Amino acid sequence: MDFNMKKLASDAGIFFTRAVQFTEEKFGQAEKTELDAQFENLLARADSTKNWTEKILRQTEVLLQPNPSARVEEFLYEKLDRKVPSRVTNGELLAQYMAEAASELGPTTPYGKTLIKVAEAEKRLGAAERDFIHTASINFLTPLRTFLEGDWKTISKERRLLHNRRLDLDACKARLKKAKAAEAKATCEGDTVPDFQETRPRNYILSASASALWTDEVDKAEQELRVAQTEFDRQAEVTRLLLEGISSTHVNHLRCLHEFVESQTTYYAQCYRHMLDLQKQLGSSQGAIFPGTFVGTTEPASPPLSSTSPTTAAATMPGGPSVASLAPPGEAALCLEEVAPPASGTRKARVLYDYEAADSSELALLADELITVYSLPGMDPDWLIGERGNKKGKVPVTYLELLS
Repeated sequence: MDFNMKKLASDAGIFFTRAVQFTEEKFGQAEKTELDAQFENLLARADSTKNWTEKILRQTEVLLQPNPSARVEEFLYEKLDRKVPSRVTNGELLAQYMAEAASELGPTTPYGKTLIKVAEAEKRLGAAERDFIHTASINFLTPLRTFLEGDWKTISKERRLLHNRRLDLDACKARLKKAKAAEAKATCEGDTVPDFQETRPRNYILSASASALWTDEVDKAEQELRVAQTEFDRQAEVTRLLLEGISSTHVNHLRCLHEFVESQTTYYAQCYRHMLDLQKQLGSSQGAIFPGTFVGTTEPASPPLSSTSPTTAAATMPGGPSVASLAPPGEAALCLEEVAPPASGTRKARVLYDYEAADSSELALLADELITVYSLPGMDPDWLIGERGNKKGKVPVTYLELLS
């Protein structure tokens, strides 16, 4: 194998010079060219962008795939340029277990029928989760990885090159400074006219020759300094342009963040719709199995009452068809007055907002008042029967906060 010894020796010399310059700077024995404040701010901004992008990327991966073993497996597949195998989501796996349990325990029993319904809902939830993970990976994770593995590597390479150019420049400055000091010393020694009777003329000749040599050395050092300064300025401009491109990176990441939020919103909206449909189905089934009881949970499963939203209250009240369908429209008010509250299942509720009754079958509400509410088999899940003294009527669930 042929080696270019001259180039190898030159590279070794440059590496040694840079190492000496770097070491002397660390010990405070050499001067260092400082970058301007704006350039330093660009460097700090780029470093901050890189660090936070890495953290956001890693944590988003944890959000989408909490299993660390699965994340490592997917990482290995990506590094090997192989397709990541399709993975069953937790919801789909739960749906499979519930369907198998219903098949073995009896699909016609109330428990089996309910297992089948919940399994179908969990399967839909798992499919929605799969779509969300796929969309988030393409629209959010991929651009972040592209920045770290592409643009940032280019910036890091140019920064290292700028650092080397700066070391070369400072080494040339130090060499020129030493050459000028030696030239001045040789010039001072050569200005003394020798006494040919007392001293040797050869000393004068050597001093004059040394002065000329140092003059040549100064000229050479100045030429090297000009070349080093030009290369440093050119590399600094290239690096500055790349660092200013971080602003474009922020704009791109902002767009990706909006797409991530949109996909996450779509995912949770789908989950809410699936669970609301399931809750309605279970409410109808429960009313048929346990007639005359309050359809819903007897213990509030929500956070503290002050933080309960109307949407949350609505989600806790399943049911079936509207109570108005139980009698002709003209007799709705009469039927409601004749309806007796169930022996158990009544609850207190606080009114969140003012509500004006649309007809005689509804009960007008005032914000912050307390009323008694209960449900009947076959009622619309969005409505309850409300009582205030001798007055009774339908009230919308979204205007209530269930207390006990």
